[in-house]
Amino acid sequence: MVAGKTLMISGFKIDGGKKIMDYDAKKELGQHWLNDPDVLAYIVDLAELKKKDLVLEIGPGKGSLTNYLAPKVAKVIAVEIDPQLMKGLKEKVKSNVEIINQDIRYFNFDSLPENYKVIANIPYYLTSFLIRLLSEANNSPERCVLMVQKEVAERISEGPGKMSILSITAQVYWRVSLGAVVPAKLFNPPPKTDSMLIRFDRLSQPLVPDDLRKEFFRTLRIGFSQKRKQLVNSIASGYRVERNVAEEFLKSSGISPTQRPQQLSIDQWLKLTENIVKKTQ
Repeated sequence: MVAGKTLMISGFKIDGGKKIMDYDAKKELGQHWLNDPDVLAYIVDLAELKKKDLVLEIGPGKGSLTNYLAPKVAKVIAVEIDPQLMKGLKEKVKSNVEIINQDIRYFNFDSLPENYKVIANIPYYLTSFLIRLLSEANNSPERCVLMVQKEVAERISEGPGKMSILSITAQVYWRVSLGAVVPAKLFNPPPKTDSMLIRFDRLSQPLVPDDLRKEFFRTLRIGFSQKRKQLVNSIASGYRVERNVAEEFLKSSGISPTQRPQQLSIDQWLKLTENIVKKTQ
């Protein structure tokens, strides 16, 4: 996959200029309708769906993407929060599509079979929460293809030097790869910024063991609480220890006390967590 470009992939040219039917999108729900057939086909292609798959579609809207998904898979479960869209959806979608009127934040992922896939054109305000929700679910999906704000997609995929809590959280659980940019003009109403497709493939095992995960994310939050300052200051204040103790935590983990949180790799955060646990218990 080639990141950050408006490009030709698998025969689908992603470009602008197509007229999209006017819909009454609700600003408070972050609704921006995407009807471009080339982009919809590209999303399906990026997901590499199989006929046996069950797909959870989050935010089907008017069902444009839903009916591209349905012929490719065994079943689509489409979860839509807006009750006003339900009647139109049920009349439009194919027979192997189940429509559920629910807020995805309260959806029971355990009700789905293992190794389901998620495809979603999600409101920007929900991105971080949804990634964490899908990552930490007991029954997490095998693969996700999400349409998110371009800048957010790029931030999620960053490596050491520019990492954030969001990128680390995602990469603990997933192999992350960027898809194509989708210009704002292809949506109605157009958002203020371009979007980008991002694909998440679940790792066979998370990079952080179960017994350390809670403390790992605590250390991460403490480390990023003052991300413009040297890491030693955040660790000292967050764990309420003297500066020399915080320096020892870092040095014993192979980390310079003068480093800043975005410079650390996931392995370094894990080593730091292990050493803090050993020295504080």
